[in-house]
Amino acid sequence: MTTVDSSGYAPEWLRLREPADTAARAADLVALLPASPAVIRDLGCGTGAMGRWLSGRLPKPQRWILHDQDPRLLEIAARSLPPGISVETEQADVTRLDLTGTSLVTASALLDLLTGEEIQRLVKSCVDAQIPALFTLSVTGSAHLTPADAADEALNAAFNDHQRRDGKLGPEAAAFTAAEFQRHGWSVHSRPSPWQLGPEHRELIDTWYRGFVAAAREEQPDLAVPEDRQITEVTVHHQDLLALP
Repeated sequence: MTTVDSSGYAPEWLRLREPADTAARAADLVALLPASPAVIRDLGCGTGAMGRWLSGRLPKPQRWILHDQDPRLLEIAARSLPPGISVETEQADVTRLDLTGTSLVTASALLDLLTGEEIQRLVKSCVDAQIPALFTLSVTGSAHLTPADAADEALNAAFNDHQRRDGKLGPEAAAFTAAEFQRHGWSVHSRPSPWQLGPEHRELIDTWYRGFVAAAREEQPDLAVPEDRQITEVTVHHQDLLALP
């Protein structure tokens, strides 16, 4: 997941990033879904941003099952989806779900938080149930800051190493997931989905950058980073993928 501030995956951070996420997601992948999903599982739903973005692009009726480890986020998400949609919440390991009766699995900014083994379990669950999967906004390990600084390459590298802590795949997660689905004979469609942040995103840039530097310094405490940096634009690269039986 794109880095967060010191509060973790707080509702405030998720609200702050939602407009950038909405603008970045590859909406054309939704048109490639082969059927009209009726039961959608949103894995790691946060405050429900994926449901707010996707539900209006799918025909009704819809039944959403929201999964997150944080009961506070589940409560917020359940209240926030558009009217006329059936919503349920569930706290569970999203890589160990019984997907029987599900029409579509989706997630946003999730894959890079998982280990290879967890992704393999998730892929196998989708394959066994023959359920399409739409995963958006997986970081790919590259962020470009304007104006640039000589420290940027080392900063990116340290942040990516932090993303790989505890066996997580971090920037390799999207490619690994695509390869796993393809190994099972599935079709995978991928699209770039970068954040393109400019002066109108001042608060998001500042919050993202603080978290970016903090994570990098956890990995490399002696990292030299300018203290009074005025960043005007940021591109954070992500990838969306759709896997179809």
